[in-house]
Amino acid sequence: MKKNILLLASLFFCCNLFAQSAATKDLMQRLIKEDFEFADTQYRYMMTLAPPNKMPQSYNEKENKLIANNITWWCSGFYPGVLWYIYEQTGNSTIKQEAERALQVIESNQSFTGNHDLGFMMYCSFGNAYRLTKDEKYKNIIFHSSQSLATRYRPSIKCIQSWDSSARFFCPVIIDNMMNLEMLCWTSQQGGSKKYLDIAVNHANTTLKNHFRPNYSSYHVVDYNLQTGAVRRKATWQGAADCSPWARGQAWGLYGYTMMYRFTKNKKYLVQAQNIAKFILNHPNLPADKIPYWDFNAPLIPTAKRDASAAAITASALLELGQYTQGVDKNKFVNDAKLILQSLSSDAYRAKPGENGGFILKHSTGAYPQNSEIDVPLIYADYYFLEALKRYKDWYL
Repeated sequence: MKKNILLLASLFFCCNLFAQSAATKDLMQRLIKEDFEFADTQYRYMMTLAPPNKMPQSYNEKENKLIANNITWWCSGFYPGVLWYIYEQTGNSTIKQEAERALQVIESNQSFTGNHDLGFMMYCSFGNAYRLTKDEKYKNIIFHSSQSLATRYRPSIKCIQSWDSSARFFCPVIIDNMMNLEMLCWTSQQGGSKKYLDIAVNHANTTLKNHFRPNYSSYHVVDYNLQTGAVRRKATWQGAADCSPWARGQAWGLYGYTMMYRFTKNKKYLVQAQNIAKFILNHPNLPADKIPYWDFNAPLIPTAKRDASAAAITASALLELGQYTQGVDKNKFVNDAKLILQSLSSDAYRAKPGENGGFILKHSTGAYPQNSEIDVPLIYADYYFLEALKRYKDWYL
């Protein structure tokens, strides 16, 4: 009798878990479908506002004005990247045509060597275009872009120099630069020179050594001595203080080392990504909805501004990290990513149709210390939000 009761209890528990799982799956299927349909509507509206030779960046609500930047701005690849993600899910030919037009506008960036951002500019755009169309022209542009990015590699420090020398920094390398390694790794994987992968690995190793604190949070900027390779100082440009964890910087690091594990299968990159994830997700200042303040040590918490872009990047990275992680940690990473997507899809962060300049998400923070892009939509927030939705759909539904 006792065994029968235990068996029935076990069956009931398993059925309840299955019911919860089925309900969650249905919820996420509907949410993802709705988000992409909404994105399609918003970006078709944005198309009517976008200037012909600049790329959308943000929106000024007070002036009801779309903010667009020149093509050498580091975010120029995100607009066509967003369009390709939308086209992939909706099949809307109008969206595809606009994506192709935008690619033509930024194509000359393949020869740009003014900073480290070629990966953002050319892989998020042409990389998605090639993935979906297999047009060899796009592949060749990515290869040329990798060649341009590699000119900023500095053998003396075994890193890609992020910005040019200035009165503030001699040879700055920023944590964001981890993201641009993806294009180099992909180029080598697709038949390009092995030197690009070697550069990416060297950069990742140097960054792992010098950018991170014992608790796995990262500095924003490490300034190097080009002659000796020594670290001159560790600082910030967009965080609250040199010693504080700038939220988007932590997301860049998480995404970057997860991606480097994908290409190299080097366990130290996986362990680094897992530890960065735990730093972010277990931080006492992370709000319950998992949308971080612009800096984990920002002044005026809990009234400090949030950064939806950091949340979107984190969610996308966590979903990939979940592919390489098992057990309790995997569940934690995937479930917290799901919560982030649900939060970003709510009225608290998602715009209303026809508002927000056509952008999907509200409440991102670009560079708070410079009083730049505070509590506004940002193009890369939309990009990584859609990427995360696609990843959840592909891997967890």
